[in-house]
Amino acid sequence: MFASLETLHPTVQALLAGCFTWGVTALGAALVFFTRTVNKLLLDLMLGFAGGVMVAASFWSLLAPAIEMSDGSFLPAVIGFLGGGLFLRLVDYVLPHLHLNMPLKKAEGIHTTWRRSVLLVLAITLHNIPEGLAVGVAFGGAAAGLPSASLAGAVALALGIGLQNFPEGLAVSAPLRREGFSRFKSFWYGQMSGIVEPVFAVIGAAVVMVARPILPYALAFAAGAMIFVVVEEVVPESQAGGNADLATLAFLGGFAVMMGLDVGLG
Repeated sequence: MFASLETLHPTVQALLAGCFTWGVTALGAALVFFTRTVNKLLLDLMLGFAGGVMVAASFWSLLAPAIEMSDGSFLPAVIGFLGGGLFLRLVDYVLPHLHLNMPLKKAEGIHTTWRRSVLLVLAITLHNIPEGLAVGVAFGGAAAGLPSASLAGAVALALGIGLQNFPEGLAVSAPLRREGFSRFKSFWYGQMSGIVEPVFAVIGAAVVMVARPILPYALAFAAGAMIFVVVEEVVPESQAGGNADLATLAFLGGFAVMMGLDVGLG
């Protein structure tokens, strides 16, 4: 598998990986064709698992290589990490969106009269941006020929993000179905929340290919943005349904799976 991937341009590799993670989002959203409601415990477990995957990916696939590329210096990683979090906070502050299980009056960003369904989709779409960037930067870094940023590691990151995208697709489509949307419309909006991932994967790969010296900063930037998403949305939502202990165990499981993928493949 890796031999065939190596023959492709890094931006094409990133595009394929981004399409994979988008496809898994669509698979999660497709569950709405089989059920109108989703068990709250199951959703909390899946969100907890997703949070664990994202945290592990942020360190093993992004921050650790960023520090290695800087000859052990932590400064580029710190600058990039904080920059990623601050950037996503700025977008979070400006873009209208609504988190899951929140009333319409709790919508964040610039005030708008957009429908609740649109705001729900925008919330997940916004938080898929750093995942796409992370995938693209990882493949761009592998093309730089640095030992700490391997193609296998980039593939492991894409697999991990794909795993945690499954509940995200369902987390969009299921609430829309409960609000009276048809099965197809619920699925359509759910899968559309992941369309930004291949777009930003290509952008991330292209940027680091053009300006390789920024690679450690770019890796850490993606990590900071992903940690912001985990702390600001994924973990609170997994803990809000009365299944905090089980969701926490699922978080640990997700972390362990992503760590195993990265160490085993990378």
